[in-house]
Amino acid sequence: MLTFGKQDLCGGVAYIYLTAVFMNTLSRDIKERTNQISKMQWSLYLLILMGQCCFFTCQQYEYHFIEENKSWSEAQRYCREKYTDLAKVFDMTDMSRLRNSTQNQGEAWIGLNNTGGNRMWHWSLPGVEYIQNDSSWNVTGRQDWEHPGNCGMKRYKEADAKLADVSCDNNFYFICAEMKKDNKTLYLIQYPRLNWTQAQSYCRYNHTDLASGLDQVDGEEIEAVIKGLTPPFNLWIGLFRDSWRWSDGSNFSFRYWDMQLFNDTQSNKTCAMTLLNRSGKWSSDECDKEKPFFCYDDKMILIKENKTWEEALNYCENNYKRLVSITNPEVQGWVQETAKNADSPYVWIGLSYKCTLGLWLWVSDYVVCYEKWATEGKTEGCDMSVGVDRGGQHEWFSRRNNETYNFICSKQ
Repeated sequence: MLTFGKQDLCGGVAYIYLTAVFMNTLSRDIKERTNQISKMQWSLYLLILMGQCCFFTCQQYEYHFIEENKSWSEAQRYCREKYTDLAKVFDMTDMSRLRNSTQNQGEAWIGLNNTGGNRMWHWSLPGVEYIQNDSSWNVTGRQDWEHPGNCGMKRYKEADAKLADVSCDNNFYFICAEMKKDNKTLYLIQYPRLNWTQAQSYCRYNHTDLASGLDQVDGEEIEAVIKGLTPPFNLWIGLFRDSWRWSDGSNFSFRYWDMQLFNDTQSNKTCAMTLLNRSGKWSSDECDKEKPFFCYDDKMILIKENKTWEEALNYCENNYKRLVSITNPEVQGWVQETAKNADSPYVWIGLSYKCTLGLWLWVSDYVVCYEKWATEGKTEGCDMSVGVDRGGQHEWFSRRNNETYNFICSKQ
Protein backbone atom coordinates (compact mmCIF):
# COMPACT_ATOMS: atom_id res chain seq x y z
CA MET A 1 0.00 0.00 0.00
CA LEU A 2 1.37 3.34 -1.03
CA THR A 3 1.66 5.84 1.81
CA PHE A 4 2.47 9.56 1.86
CA GLY A 5 4.17 11.37 4.67
CA LYS A 6 3.20 14.89 5.61
CA GLN A 7 6.03 16.32 3.52
CA ASP A 8 5.08 14.22 0.51
CA LEU A 9 1.47 15.28 0.81
CA CYS A 10 2.35 18.96 1.02
CA GLY A 11 4.71 18.54 -1.92
CA GLY A 12 1.94 16.87 -3.91
CA VAL A 13 -0.47 19.68 -3.09
CA ALA A 14 2.16 22.24 -4.04
CA TYR A 15 2.75 20.42 -7.31
CA ILE A 16 -0.95 20.34 -8.06
CA TYR A 17 -1.22 24.06 -7.17
CA LEU A 18 1.73 25.01 -9.37
CA THR A 19 0.33 22.92 -12.19
CA ALA A 20 -3.02 24.69 -11.86
CA VAL A 21 -1.32 28.12 -11.90
CA PHE A 22 0.72 27.13 -14.96
CA MET A 23 -2.34 25.83 -16.81
CA ASN A 24 -4.33 28.95 -15.91
CA THR A 25 -1.52 31.21 -17.15
CA LEU A 26 -1.18 29.14 -20.30
CA SER A 27 -4.93 29.30 -20.87
CA ARG A 28 -4.90 33.08 -20.40
CA ASP A 29 -1.99 33.45 -22.81
CA ILE A 30 -3.74 31.30 -25.38
CA LYS A 31 -6.94 33.32 -24.93
CA GLU A 32 -5.04 36.60 -25.33
CA ARG A 33 -3.28 35.29 -28.44
CA THR A 34 -6.61 34.08 -29.79
CA ASN A 35 -8.16 37.48 -29.09
CA GLN A 36 -5.27 39.17 -30.84
CA ILE A 37 -5.70 36.89 -33.82
CA SER A 38 -9.47 37.43 -33.73
CA LYS A 39 -8.96 41.19 -33.62
CA MET A 40 -6.53 40.98 -36.52
CA GLN A 41 -8.94 38.80 -38.46
CA TRP A 42 -11.83 41.14 -37.63
CA SER A 43 -9.78 44.19 -38.64
CA LEU A 44 -8.96 42.48 -41.91
CA TYR A 45 -12.61 41.56 -42.33
CA LEU A 46 -13.63 45.16 -41.70
CA LEU A 47 -11.12 46.40 -44.25
CA ILE A 48 -12.54 43.97 -46.78
CA LEU A 49 -16.07 45.06 -45.94
CA MET A 50 -15.18 48.73 -46.16
CA GLY A 51 -13.48 48.19 -49.46
CA GLN A 52 -16.54 46.39 -50.76
CA CYS A 53 -18.85 49.09 -49.47
CA CYS A 54 -16.90 51.96 -50.93
CA PHE A 55 -16.53 50.38 -54.35
CA PHE A 56 -19.80 48.49 -54.40
CA THR A 57 -22.72 50.22 -56.09
CA CYS A 58 -25.98 49.02 -54.62
CA GLN A 59 -28.64 50.74 -56.72
CA GLN A 60 -32.26 50.18 -55.83
CA TYR A 61 -33.53 50.94 -59.34
CA GLU A 62 -32.72 50.08 -62.95
CA TYR A 63 -32.94 52.01 -66.21
CA HIS A 64 -34.31 50.37 -69.36
CA PHE A 65 -33.92 51.82 -72.84
CA ILE A 66 -36.93 51.02 -75.05
CA GLU A 67 -36.05 51.28 -78.71
CA GLU A 68 -39.61 51.80 -79.91
CA ASN A 69 -40.83 55.13 -81.22
CA LYS A 70 -43.73 56.46 -79.15
CA SER A 71 -45.17 59.81 -78.13
CA TRP A 72 -44.36 60.97 -74.60
CA SER A 73 -47.79 59.91 -73.28
CA GLU A 74 -47.57 56.52 -75.00
CA ALA A 75 -44.09 56.03 -73.56
CA GLN A 76 -45.37 56.94 -70.10
CA ARG A 77 -48.19 54.40 -70.38
CA TYR A 78 -45.78 51.70 -71.59
CA CYS A 79 -43.34 52.29 -68.70
CA ARG A 80 -46.12 52.22 -66.12
CA GLU A 81 -47.41 48.92 -67.49
CA LYS A 82 -44.05 47.16 -67.89
CA TYR A 83 -41.86 48.81 -65.23
CA THR A 84 -42.50 51.68 -62.80
CA ASP A 85 -42.58 54.91 -64.84
CA LEU A 86 -40.68 57.03 -67.33
CA ALA A 87 -37.11 57.59 -66.18
CA LYS A 88 -36.28 60.16 -63.51
CA VAL A 89 -32.76 61.33 -62.70
CA PHE A 90 -31.41 62.27 -59.26
CA ASP A 91 -27.91 63.51 -60.18
CA MET A 92 -24.99 63.11 -62.61
CA THR A 93 -24.30 59.59 -61.36
CA ASP A 94 -27.82 58.59 -62.37
CA MET A 95 -27.36 60.40 -65.67
CA SER A 96 -24.22 58.37 -66.41
CA ARG A 97 -26.04 55.13 -65.59
CA LEU A 98 -28.91 56.10 -67.87
CA ARG A 99 -26.55 56.89 -70.77
CA ASN A 100 -24.59 53.68 -70.24
CA SER A 101 -27.74 51.57 -70.47
CA THR A 102 -27.79 51.97 -74.28
CA GLN A 103 -25.46 52.37 -77.26
CA ASN A 104 -28.04 54.55 -79.01
CA GLN A 105 -26.83 58.06 -79.84
CA GLY A 106 -30.12 59.72 -80.75
CA GLU A 107 -32.90 61.43 -78.82
CA ALA A 108 -35.01 59.71 -76.17
CA TRP A 109 -37.86 60.75 -73.90
CA ILE A 110 -37.35 60.97 -70.13
CA GLY A 111 -40.05 61.46 -67.49
CA LEU A 112 -39.90 65.26 -67.17
CA ASN A 113 -42.62 67.50 -68.55
CA ASN A 114 -43.69 71.11 -68.21
CA THR A 115 -47.08 71.17 -66.53
CA GLY A 116 -47.58 74.89 -67.05
CA GLY A 117 -48.52 75.21 -63.40
CA ASN A 118 -46.94 77.26 -60.64
CA ARG A 119 -43.19 77.43 -60.73
CA MET A 120 -41.70 75.61 -57.73
CA TRP A 121 -38.47 76.54 -55.99
CA HIS A 122 -35.65 74.00 -55.78
CA TRP A 123 -32.13 73.90 -54.42
CA SER A 124 -29.59 73.00 -57.08
CA LEU A 125 -27.69 70.45 -54.97
CA PRO A 126 -29.46 67.06 -55.33
CA GLY A 127 -31.00 65.81 -52.11
CA VAL A 128 -31.43 69.22 -50.45
CA GLU A 129 -35.14 69.87 -50.03
CA TYR A 130 -36.54 73.37 -50.44
CA ILE A 131 -38.85 74.09 -47.49
CA GLN A 132 -41.64 76.50 -48.40
CA ASN A 133 -41.45 78.42 -45.12
CA ASP A 134 -37.69 79.00 -45.27
CA SER A 135 -37.42 82.06 -43.04
CA SER A 136 -34.47 83.49 -44.96
CA TRP A 137 -36.52 84.04 -48.11
CA ASN A 138 -37.49 87.67 -48.62
CA VAL A 139 -38.60 88.95 -52.01
CA THR A 140 -38.06 92.53 -50.85
CA GLY A 141 -34.43 91.91 -51.73
CA ARG A 142 -35.37 92.94 -55.30
CA GLN A 143 -34.90 96.48 -56.47
CA ASP A 144 -38.04 98.40 -57.47
CA TRP A 145 -37.13 98.21 -61.14
CA GLU A 146 -36.41 94.46 -61.12
CA HIS A 147 -39.01 91.96 -62.29
CA PRO A 148 -39.43 88.65 -60.40
CA GLY A 149 -37.08 86.06 -61.85
CA ASN A 150 -36.48 82.33 -61.66
CA CYS A 151 -33.07 82.31 -59.97
CA GLY A 152 -32.17 83.12 -56.38
CA MET A 153 -29.34 85.36 -55.27
CA LYS A 154 -28.23 86.88 -51.99
CA ARG A 155 -27.97 90.67 -52.04
CA TYR A 156 -25.71 92.37 -49.49
CA LYS A 157 -26.38 96.03 -48.72
CA GLU A 158 -24.43 97.52 -45.80
CA ALA A 159 -25.15 95.21 -42.83
CA ASP A 160 -28.26 93.75 -44.46
CA ALA A 161 -28.46 90.60 -46.60
CA LYS A 162 -31.63 89.31 -48.25
CA LEU A 163 -32.53 86.64 -50.76
CA ALA A 164 -34.10 87.85 -53.98
CA ASP A 165 -35.58 86.25 -57.09
CA VAL A 166 -34.12 87.90 -60.19
CA SER A 167 -33.47 87.12 -63.84
CA CYS A 168 -31.05 84.23 -64.36
CA ASP A 169 -29.23 86.23 -67.06
CA ASN A 170 -27.51 88.61 -64.62
CA ASN A 171 -23.76 88.20 -64.07
CA PHE A 172 -22.79 88.00 -60.38
CA TYR A 173 -20.20 86.57 -58.01
CA PHE A 174 -21.26 83.12 -56.77
CA ILE A 175 -20.67 80.58 -54.01
CA CYS A 176 -19.71 76.97 -54.77
CA ALA A 177 -19.95 74.10 -52.30
CA GLU A 178 -17.52 71.19 -52.11
CA MET A 179 -19.24 68.26 -50.40
CA LYS A 180 -17.15 65.53 -48.80
CA LYS A 181 -18.22 62.72 -46.51
CA ASP A 182 -17.19 64.42 -43.29
CA ASN A 183 -17.45 68.11 -44.13
CA LYS A 184 -18.35 70.81 -46.62
CA THR A 185 -16.29 73.74 -47.88
CA LEU A 186 -17.61 76.92 -49.50
CA TYR A 187 -15.73 78.85 -52.19
CA LEU A 188 -16.33 82.43 -53.28
CA ILE A 189 -15.87 82.85 -57.05
CA GLN A 190 -15.41 86.50 -58.01
CA TYR A 191 -13.93 86.15 -61.49
CA PRO A 192 -15.33 85.57 -63.93
CA ARG A 193 -18.77 86.88 -63.05
CA LEU A 194 -21.29 84.51 -64.61
CA ASN A 195 -25.03 84.14 -65.13
CA TRP A 196 -26.82 81.58 -62.95
CA THR A 197 -26.64 78.64 -65.37
CA GLN A 198 -22.97 79.26 -66.10
CA ALA A 199 -22.24 79.54 -62.38
CA GLN A 200 -23.99 76.22 -61.75
CA SER A 201 -21.95 74.53 -64.51
CA TYR A 202 -18.73 76.01 -63.11
CA CYS A 203 -19.46 74.73 -59.59
CA ARG A 204 -20.46 71.27 -60.80
CA TYR A 205 -17.30 70.96 -62.89
CA ASN A 206 -14.84 72.32 -60.31
CA HIS A 207 -16.53 71.48 -57.00
CA THR A 208 -19.92 69.85 -56.26
CA ASP A 209 -22.64 72.44 -56.89
CA LEU A 210 -23.82 75.95 -56.10
CA ALA A 211 -24.27 76.51 -52.36
CA SER A 212 -27.68 75.07 -51.44
CA GLY A 213 -29.79 74.96 -48.30
CA LEU A 214 -30.08 77.46 -45.48
CA ASP A 215 -27.21 75.88 -43.55
CA GLN A 216 -24.93 76.84 -46.46
CA VAL A 217 -26.33 80.20 -47.57
CA ASP A 218 -27.11 81.60 -44.10
CA GLY A 219 -24.49 79.94 -41.92
CA GLU A 220 -21.29 81.23 -40.32
CA GLU A 221 -19.16 79.62 -43.03
CA ILE A 222 -20.50 81.82 -45.83
CA GLU A 223 -19.93 84.91 -43.69
CA ALA A 224 -16.29 83.88 -43.25
CA VAL A 225 -15.88 83.34 -47.00
CA ILE A 226 -17.20 86.81 -47.94
CA LYS A 227 -15.47 88.62 -45.09
CA GLY A 228 -13.16 90.53 -47.43
CA LEU A 229 -15.95 91.92 -49.62
CA THR A 230 -17.40 95.38 -49.11
CA PRO A 231 -21.15 95.85 -49.73
CA PRO A 232 -23.02 96.36 -51.91
CA PHE A 233 -22.56 93.12 -53.84
CA ASN A 234 -24.65 90.20 -55.10
CA LEU A 235 -24.04 86.44 -54.92
CA TRP A 236 -25.64 83.65 -56.91
CA ILE A 237 -26.69 80.70 -54.76
CA GLY A 238 -28.20 77.37 -55.79
CA LEU A 239 -31.83 78.45 -55.84
CA PHE A 240 -34.04 78.24 -58.92
CA ARG A 241 -37.67 77.66 -59.85
CA ASP A 242 -39.44 76.07 -62.77
CA SER A 243 -42.70 74.36 -63.72
CA TRP A 244 -41.12 71.07 -64.84
CA ARG A 245 -42.35 67.96 -63.03
CA TRP A 246 -41.37 64.30 -63.02
CA SER A 247 -43.90 61.79 -64.31
CA ASP A 248 -44.07 59.84 -61.03
CA GLY A 249 -44.49 62.99 -58.91
CA SER A 250 -40.96 62.98 -57.48
CA ASN A 251 -39.43 66.29 -56.47
CA PHE A 252 -35.92 65.66 -57.83
CA SER A 253 -34.28 69.04 -58.48
CA PHE A 254 -31.58 67.87 -60.91
CA ARG A 255 -31.69 69.53 -64.34
CA TYR A 256 -29.24 68.96 -67.21
CA TRP A 257 -30.43 71.34 -69.91
CA ASP A 258 -28.37 71.96 -73.05
CA MET A 259 -28.55 75.75 -72.96
CA GLN A 260 -27.51 76.01 -76.62
CA LEU A 261 -30.71 74.23 -77.64
CA PHE A 262 -33.17 74.48 -74.75
CA ASN A 263 -35.60 77.40 -74.57
CA ASP A 264 -37.98 77.35 -71.61
CA THR A 265 -40.28 79.91 -73.25
CA GLN A 266 -41.35 77.56 -76.07
CA SER A 267 -44.87 76.79 -74.90
CA ASN A 268 -45.42 74.03 -77.48
CA LYS A 269 -42.36 72.00 -76.41
CA THR A 270 -43.30 70.72 -72.99
CA CYS A 271 -41.76 67.24 -72.83
CA ALA A 272 -38.11 66.58 -71.99
CA MET A 273 -35.72 64.42 -73.94
CA THR A 274 -32.09 63.44 -73.47
CA LEU A 275 -29.69 64.09 -76.36
CA LEU A 276 -27.42 61.07 -76.22
CA ASN A 277 -25.07 62.47 -78.87
CA ARG A 278 -24.56 65.64 -76.76
CA SER A 279 -23.32 64.03 -73.54
CA GLY A 280 -26.89 63.17 -72.61
CA LYS A 281 -27.86 66.80 -72.01
CA TRP A 282 -31.54 67.64 -72.14
CA SER A 283 -33.80 69.65 -74.37
CA SER A 284 -37.56 69.70 -74.98
CA ASP A 285 -39.84 68.85 -77.87
CA GLU A 286 -43.50 68.60 -78.79
CA CYS A 287 -45.00 65.74 -76.79
CA ASP A 288 -46.71 64.06 -79.75
CA LYS A 289 -43.40 63.49 -81.53
CA GLU A 290 -42.42 59.81 -81.52
CA LYS A 291 -39.07 58.79 -80.04
CA PRO A 292 -37.43 55.93 -78.13
CA PHE A 293 -37.54 56.37 -74.36
CA PHE A 294 -36.16 55.39 -70.98
CA CYS A 295 -38.14 53.63 -68.24
CA TYR A 296 -37.05 52.96 -64.69
CA ASP A 297 -37.86 49.98 -62.50
CA ASP A 298 -38.00 50.70 -58.77
CA LYS A 299 -36.56 47.98 -56.53
CA MET A 300 -37.91 49.53 -53.31
CA ILE A 301 -41.35 49.37 -51.79
CA LEU A 302 -42.85 51.32 -48.89
CA ILE A 303 -44.85 49.18 -46.47
CA LYS A 304 -47.45 51.35 -44.75
CA GLU A 305 -47.72 49.16 -41.67
CA ASN A 306 -46.30 50.16 -38.30
CA LYS A 307 -43.90 47.49 -37.06
CA THR A 308 -40.90 47.26 -34.75
CA TRP A 309 -37.51 47.12 -36.46
CA GLU A 310 -37.24 43.34 -35.99
CA GLU A 311 -40.78 42.81 -37.29
CA ALA A 312 -40.02 44.99 -40.30
CA LEU A 313 -36.80 43.04 -40.91
CA ASN A 314 -38.65 39.71 -40.84
CA TYR A 315 -41.45 41.04 -43.06
CA CYS A 316 -39.03 42.20 -45.74
CA GLU A 317 -37.02 38.96 -45.64
CA ASN A 318 -40.17 36.84 -45.88
CA ASN A 319 -41.87 38.85 -48.63
CA TYR A 320 -39.10 40.60 -50.57
CA LYS A 321 -35.34 40.59 -49.99
CA ARG A 322 -34.43 42.71 -46.96
CA LEU A 323 -34.80 46.16 -45.42
CA VAL A 324 -33.30 48.75 -47.75
CA SER A 325 -29.61 49.67 -47.49
CA ILE A 326 -28.50 53.21 -48.37
CA THR A 327 -24.94 53.02 -49.68
CA ASN A 328 -24.72 56.24 -51.72
CA PRO A 329 -26.42 59.64 -52.23
CA GLU A 330 -28.48 58.37 -55.17
CA VAL A 331 -30.23 55.67 -53.13
CA GLN A 332 -30.72 58.21 -50.33
CA GLY A 333 -32.46 60.51 -52.81
CA TRP A 334 -34.81 57.76 -53.96
CA VAL A 335 -35.50 56.72 -50.35
CA GLN A 336 -36.37 60.35 -49.55
CA GLU A 337 -39.04 60.42 -52.23
CA THR A 338 -40.45 57.10 -51.00
CA ALA A 339 -40.44 58.23 -47.36
CA LYS A 340 -42.61 61.27 -48.15
CA ASN A 341 -45.58 58.95 -48.63
CA ALA A 342 -45.25 57.26 -45.22
CA ASP A 343 -47.96 57.35 -42.56
CA SER A 344 -45.45 57.47 -39.70
CA PRO A 345 -42.94 60.20 -38.73
CA TYR A 346 -40.01 57.91 -39.55
CA VAL A 347 -39.46 54.91 -41.81
CA TRP A 348 -37.23 52.02 -40.82
CA ILE A 349 -34.23 51.21 -43.01
CA GLY A 350 -31.81 48.29 -42.70
CA LEU A 351 -29.22 49.90 -40.42
CA SER A 352 -28.75 48.87 -36.79
CA TYR A 353 -26.09 49.08 -34.10
CA LYS A 354 -24.23 45.83 -33.35
CA CYS A 355 -22.98 45.88 -29.76
CA THR A 356 -20.77 42.82 -30.19
CA LEU A 357 -18.89 44.56 -32.99
CA GLY A 358 -19.20 48.11 -31.74
CA LEU A 359 -20.36 49.57 -35.04
CA TRP A 360 -23.33 50.32 -37.27
CA LEU A 361 -23.96 47.65 -39.87
CA TRP A 362 -26.40 47.26 -42.74
CA VAL A 363 -28.53 44.12 -42.91
CA SER A 364 -26.72 43.49 -46.20
CA ASP A 365 -23.54 43.17 -44.02
CA TYR A 366 -21.96 46.36 -45.32
CA VAL A 367 -20.44 48.91 -42.98
CA VAL A 368 -21.51 52.53 -43.28
CA CYS A 369 -19.60 54.40 -45.99
CA TYR A 370 -22.36 56.91 -46.84
CA GLU A 371 -24.40 58.55 -44.08
CA LYS A 372 -26.91 61.35 -43.53
CA TRP A 373 -27.23 61.66 -39.77
CA ALA A 374 -29.22 64.53 -38.33
CA THR A 375 -27.39 66.84 -35.94
CA GLU A 376 -27.47 65.01 -32.59
CA GLY A 377 -29.51 62.29 -34.27
CA LYS A 378 -26.93 59.52 -33.79
CA THR A 379 -27.16 57.52 -30.55
CA GLU A 380 -25.31 54.22 -30.22
CA GLY A 381 -26.93 51.46 -28.22
CA CYS A 382 -27.71 47.75 -28.34
CA ASP A 383 -31.40 48.41 -29.00
CA MET A 384 -30.93 51.11 -31.64
CA SER A 385 -31.71 51.09 -35.36
CA VAL A 386 -32.20 53.87 -37.89
CA GLY A 387 -35.32 55.65 -39.05
CA VAL A 388 -35.35 58.16 -41.91
CA ASP A 389 -37.33 61.32 -41.18
CA ARG A 390 -40.46 61.50 -43.36
CA GLY A 391 -40.18 65.31 -43.69
CA GLY A 392 -37.59 68.06 -43.57
CA GLN A 393 -34.27 66.99 -45.08
CA HIS A 394 -35.05 63.27 -44.54
CA GLU A 395 -32.08 62.78 -42.23
CA TRP A 396 -31.24 59.68 -40.19
CA PHE A 397 -32.22 59.28 -36.55
CA SER A 398 -31.40 56.54 -34.04
CA ARG A 399 -34.67 55.03 -32.82
CA ARG A 400 -35.33 52.27 -30.29
CA ASN A 401 -36.07 48.93 -31.91
CA ASN A 402 -39.40 48.53 -30.12
CA GLU A 403 -40.84 51.71 -31.66
CA THR A 404 -43.20 51.07 -34.57
CA TYR A 405 -42.97 52.76 -37.97
CA ASN A 406 -43.57 52.19 -41.66
CA PHE A 407 -40.57 50.71 -43.46
CA ILE A 408 -38.96 50.30 -46.87
CA CYS A 409 -38.13 46.89 -48.30
CA SER A 410 -35.66 46.15 -51.05
CA LYS A 411 -36.79 43.78 -53.80
CA GLN A 412 -33.22 42.78 -54.73
